[in-house]
Amino acid sequence: MTLPVLYTFRRCPYAMRARMALAVAGVSWQVREVLLRDKPKHMLELSPKGTVPVLWFPETGEVIDESADVMLWALQQADPWHWLPQAEGEGVQWMQRCELEFKPNLDRYKYETRYAPEEAVGAFDAAAQFLSEIEGVVRAKTTPPDFLDVALFPFVRQFANVDRARFDSLGLNHLGDWLDHLVAHPLFLSVMAKYPLWQPDSPKIEFHPQVVVQA
Repeated sequence: MTLPVLYTFRRCPYAMRARMALAVAGVSWQVREVLLRDKPKHMLELSPKGTVPVLWFPETGEVIDESADVMLWALQQADPWHWLPQAEGEGVQWMQRCELEFKPNLDRYKYETRYAPEEAVGAFDAAAQFLSEIEGVVRAKTTPPDFLDVALFPFVRQFANVDRARFDSLGLNHLGDWLDHLVAHPLFLSVMAKYPLWQPDSPKIEFHPQVVVQA
C-alpha cells in the first residue's frame, strides 16, 4: 500500500492541526516539507490555490486540500479520542469563526508592515476580543486535547508568539495555561519534527504516528 503524501509547512497553523488529527487517527504519511514562497510544481498541479496542507493519495489520485477536511477524513479512519461528535458539531462553528474573524486580525497584527496603516489599526484589540471568548470555552477543558483544542490552538500560538508579554498582559490566564499545556503536549511535539525541504529527487520520508500519552 502506498502511503498518502502530505505537502506541509512546519510552521503553518493549518498544516499543524491537520498533522495532529492525522497522528491521533494513527494515519501514516509521506512527508513533503515545502516553502510557501517556493511551492513545488506538483503541489500546485494538485491544488492550484497553493496552500497547505495538501493530502494526496497516489493510488486513487484523490486530493484533500483544506485542513478541516483533512482532519475530518482522518477521524473517519479512526477516532480513538472520540473527536468526531465535536468535529461535526460545535467545532465547525468555532473553526469558521477562527478563520473568518480571528485569522484576518492575526495577520494584520503579525504582519503589520504588509498592510496600510488604517487596515492594521485595531487588529490586536479585535483579535483579543475573540481570544476572550475562547478563554471562556477552554476554562472548563480537561485532558487529553479534544478536536476544538487542536483546531484553534495553532492560531492562538501564532498570535502569542508575536509578543508573549503583550499576550500575557491581556490577563487571559486560563487561555495562557491551555496554550502552554498544548505546546508541551506529546501530540504537538510529535508532529513538529524538522524535515529537509522536499525536492522531486528527494528520498522518501515517512511519518508513522507513535502512541501518544493522553496527558
